[in-house]
Amino acid sequence: MSHAYRSSHPIMPRRVSFDWEATPLHWIPDEPTATHVINVLHLLLPAGERWFVKVFKEALPLVRDEALLKDVKGFMGQEATHSVQHAYVLDHLAAQGLDATAYTRRLDFLFDVLLGEKPPLGLPVTEREWLRFRLSVIAAVEQFTAVLGHWVLETDDLDRAAPDPVMLDLLRWHGAEEVEHRAVAFDMYEHCGGEDPGRYARRALGMAITAPVLFYLWGWGARYLIRHDPQLAGRTRYSLREHNKAVAKGLLPTWRELGSAVPRYLRRSYHPSQEGSLRKAVDYLSTSPAARAAAGAIGRAAIS
Repeated sequence: MSHAYRSSHPIMPRRVSFDWEATPLHWIPDEPTATHVINVLHLLLPAGERWFVKVFKEALPLVRDEALLKDVKGFMGQEATHSVQHAYVLDHLAAQGLDATAYTRRLDFLFDVLLGEKPPLGLPVTEREWLRFRLSVIAAVEQFTAVLGHWVLETDDLDRAAPDPVMLDLLRWHGAEEVEHRAVAFDMYEHCGGEDPGRYARRALGMAITAPVLFYLWGWGARYLIRHDPQLAGRTRYSLREHNKAVAKGLLPTWRELGSAVPRYLRRSYHPSQEGSLRKAVDYLSTSPAARAAAGAIGRAAIS
């Protein structure tokens, strides 16, 4: 970045917790496809967001702007909390007979080996260039998480389907924080790219790789969860037809909402602060049962 970074909103982690004891396996009643398409988040995010934090730790010495550094550290705290809370949901799914270890083991290989600290397979790139590429991937992923965060905050159809309130709060708390920090990964990538003339090309490459891989992992994850769901016992399969039925009911974001995120991101003038509504995100965080409980615990600790 050639100009000083300006933070307009403080980014801070909220140490939330959720009680999953009463959450059913099909937390959207009678909607196994919608339930499990959203449940893919619990597969992807524990490993993915741990990886975000690792990469950002590597990049911290490159940050020369104090305001950006503060927001990056807040982003890392939020992502670490997201990872932990979604991992707890994985444990809850396993306790109900839906073990996703075979899927998540492959994700661990993707993030820890293929996208690890060293370039894989002897790729002829410097460690600095490899770090910048991984930052571009994180920025691209965060484009989609901001879109999903905006969707889950806006949708009323999901509420009308009478979902489990604890799961809905998890999704909206997480979605609100994704909107809240929607620009941090992008700004981190731009900052660490400096005045490199290839900065835009690398950003475009990051999205060109991230979008198809993410959609593939999501489809694979949905198929995995539905196939191994003990309550379905193999009677149901993931299909685009069932997925589109859930979209038509408003239980999943539309393909247009997801797909249009890519050309927006590829505009040279684009900045993620254009995604979603910060006001709506902050408003939800002020009413979220889990976020309010976390804030109350901090207040009680400060008084004592």
